[in-house]
Amino acid sequence: MTAGNGIKRVGLLFSGGPAPAANAVISAAALGFLNAGISVVGFFDGYEDLEQYSPDSPLIEDEHYLCLQQDDVSWIRNRKDIILRTSRANPGKAIGSLDDLADPEKNAKLRRVFDAFEAHEIDALVSIGGDDTLKTANYIYRMQELMPELRRVRVVHLPKTIDNDYYGIDWTFGFFSAAHYAAAEIRNLGADARSTKVWYVLEIMGRKAGWLTYASGIAGEATRMLSIEDFDGEFDLDETAAYLARLMEARAKDGREYGVVCVAEGLADKLPDSQRPQETDKHGNIVLGAAQVGKMLAAGMEKRFEERTGAKMKVRHKQVGYESRCAEPAAFDVLLGTQLGTGAYRALVEEGLSGHMVSVEKQLELKFVPFDELIDAETLKTRVRFIERDSDFYRLARALEYQKVHHRDLEC
Repeated sequence: MTAGNGIKRVGLLFSGGPAPAANAVISAAALGFLNAGISVVGFFDGYEDLEQYSPDSPLIEDEHYLCLQQDDVSWIRNRKDIILRTSRANPGKAIGSLDDLADPEKNAKLRRVFDAFEAHEIDALVSIGGDDTLKTANYIYRMQELMPELRRVRVVHLPKTIDNDYYGIDWTFGFFSAAHYAAAEIRNLGADARSTKVWYVLEIMGRKAGWLTYASGIAGEATRMLSIEDFDGEFDLDETAAYLARLMEARAKDGREYGVVCVAEGLADKLPDSQRPQETDKHGNIVLGAAQVGKMLAAGMEKRFEERTGAKMKVRHKQVGYESRCAEPAAFDVLLGTQLGTGAYRALVEEGLSGHMVSVEKQLELKFVPFDELIDAETLKTRVRFIERDSDFYRLARALEYQKVHHRDLEC
């Protein structure tokens, strides 16, 4: 074995949506390997070029990949754009079961990825991305068990999502930066609402869980926060609008003819079939923002309030989406991202691991979580971490929302 635990050349890529502090992760990972004398190939645009590779269509340096040097990854931790760029290319889209991984028709794009790794003598892959990217990393890891003719490539994954719904890690890099950005938007809208006596419904990113909506709402002092975890079964938009109209009426009687309601875009996935969006992305996920669930809720609130009171009150709708993904990275996200990046080096070289996700616990102490603990063995789908209704985090959000009893009503 060499000093690099048999690893001479590492491939590194970022896939899926952007997240603040992405470059901190890339920088720390690359520097770890480079300082150990291990070459690092940074692939541009996620899997976009890798899944199309063939000997007749080779990857070209500086166009499809970059042989990273120290100067490339120094002084970049706080850059907002991703130096390797990203895409939603999904070479494992056709895979639905373990058997599919050995099916030549369904694994064709994944085979091209392996062919590219063979051509560039890649010994290990550092995958940075969300749950779909984790699935792809697992496919690459598991295919080697089923197909011994493939090049042996060790695989570690670094978790990324501003949604913070990753199982196996408490906080994902970029989450706090995105929450800070959205919280500032809430405070701005709150000032406008108080000044003009209107309500706002602010729709915030969050496909499967409400972490970003709740964190932003707590930090931004929202009037109400609503997310996927608040509803069992379908999301009844009319019933929710009626509930919020009652809240509007209560606040109006209290001299507060304004408010900001934060809703997670993922509520669109709980709408009845007739109201759900039909557009999907390359991963087959519904484009939730297209439904504009916040816009529909705002219209319903206006209507219900007028029905209840006979008066009109303006309810405006706004979305906070893509801009939060490339917000200024907060110091905590830079710290977390660099530790995860360093963890990729330690997992592969110092621990000799493969098929693991890098995570942290306590005071950014590294831990390495096997893919088997993160992915369902039968469906090959990733596990999602929701906010538990009996958790202290959920109870904190509920405690800070507008209450009907105020301090002036209490005896001192």
